[in-house]
Amino acid sequence: MPFIYSKPWRVQFFNHIKCPEDVFIPTEDCDAWQLCPEHRWVYNKLTIALAQDLQAAPHCVLPPKASYPVFSKPLMNLKGMGAGSRVIPDEATFLESLQPGHFWCTLLKGRHVSTDAAFVNGEMVWSRHTTGVPISDGMFDYWYLHKEAMPEIEDWCGSWARKHLTGYTGMANFETIGGKIIEMHLRFTPQWADLYGDKWLNAVVRLYVDKVWEFDDSGRIDQYSVILWGSQQRSYRLPPAAEISRAAAVPGVSSIQVPFYENMDPATASNPPGGFRLAIVNSYDLEAGRKATKILREAIKEVDTEPHVNGVTGRAACSCHK
Repeated sequence: MPFIYSKPWRVQFFNHIKCPEDVFIPTEDCDAWQLCPEHRWVYNKLTIALAQDLQAAPHCVLPPKASYPVFSKPLMNLKGMGAGSRVIPDEATFLESLQPGHFWCTLLKGRHVSTDAAFVNGEMVWSRHTTGVPISDGMFDYWYLHKEAMPEIEDWCGSWARKHLTGYTGMANFETIGGKIIEMHLRFTPQWADLYGDKWLNAVVRLYVDKVWEFDDSGRIDQYSVILWGSQQRSYRLPPAAEISRAAAVPGVSSIQVPFYENMDPATASNPPGGFRLAIVNSYDLEAGRKATKILREAIKEVDTEPHVNGVTGRAACSCHK
């Protein structure tokens, strides 16, 4: 099972998929960086912007006055959840906001889409698009996996890849706003791998083993990944296994992920500024996902810890997959 992952709640997606022991398939950016030296330059977001002829430069270079507002973010942050990103409205604010390792670029407008794609020698051969429904402070209520194609994104990313990803065979993920790439990852999105299905995962294995893509995606449907949030100022007990099973048994639910450890300091976890991720419910129906998150909300109890432990000391996180 050479799908590489560090999060134990994702073992449910990959442990039954057969794969040669000498083939390694990354699901996290740090592993993809090491496994793909020829193409890991794509993790440099400034390079991605310039490769699309967007206005962009390191913070030491002033934006033209007519280009404000601009967007500022780190050149690279593989685990940062967008840390330090912001809109800069004018030159005075820009001069007050200079940070090493950051760059500015054109402020893009439009729909924010996450696209998983399969490539054979730089040619896009499959794609699937997801949009998030935001709440606040970087949190999303749920992710919506669209059954329909998005030709504008597929055409732009496919054309860009043919020019810049020659020789790359494997999975990739594009984040786009208004059809333009804001960042790229040399792996698929592991959070909802079960919604793509075992046949899809087997196709991914064959992509890395035989360098071919064969997958019938004609029957795909709309799907959802619903998030349950808690406070970063609290600690939580893992829900009883029976309650996880009860949530997973809701008709229309595919899997439950409980992505935290007891006694974990929320500050050490990879979460957006607004909250602490308590559970992820992948489902084929939005209301089913909401029903399961309600069960988990009632089952996950807050606890007081004095002080927080810097890291993991308690029971491991858990999951359930139908």
